[in-house]
Amino acid sequence: MDNLHIYCDQFDFSAVERAFGGEFVSDVPLSAEIIFVSSEEIKELNAKHRGKDAVTDVLSFPTLDNIRGKSLIKADFPFDIDEDGMLFIGSVVICEQRAHEQAEEFGHSYERELHYLIVHGLCHLLGYDHEEEADKREMREKEERILGKMGIVR
Repeated sequence: MDNLHIYCDQFDFSAVERAFGGEFVSDVPLSAEIIFVSSEEIKELNAKHRGKDAVTDVLSFPTLDNIRGKSLIKADFPFDIDEDGMLFIGSVVICEQRAHEQAEEFGHSYERELHYLIVHGLCHLLGYDHEEEADKREMREKEERILGKMGIVR
């Protein structure tokens, strides 16, 4: 089973949910939440959680550690099952204003930027990072593959 459910009050991200099919192995559906905040709010979160007093585009708050590339088995995470019976992997916080600014800076659509930030954040929840060059390559390949499934290419 490789289902992902995104909780978000503002947008329907069913295309993202479908695009993550085949990108992880689990015997239980996964869930994550996406929250949109102001520049001030994300700056506060960035300072509090990362020690960086600056506005950023996306922050991820995973609930599970060391899961990259591993099979996610429901029995291994009994305290992380949400009220809908899904394994909750964490929260992605996005600054919509920063996403608009970056779309303009990079010369592509807001839709592309927003979807990239969501995919990027969800990859972090699944244990991927970009600290080391090899890890960065692996994460970027996964992001581009997922975006490609949605028809969002560079």
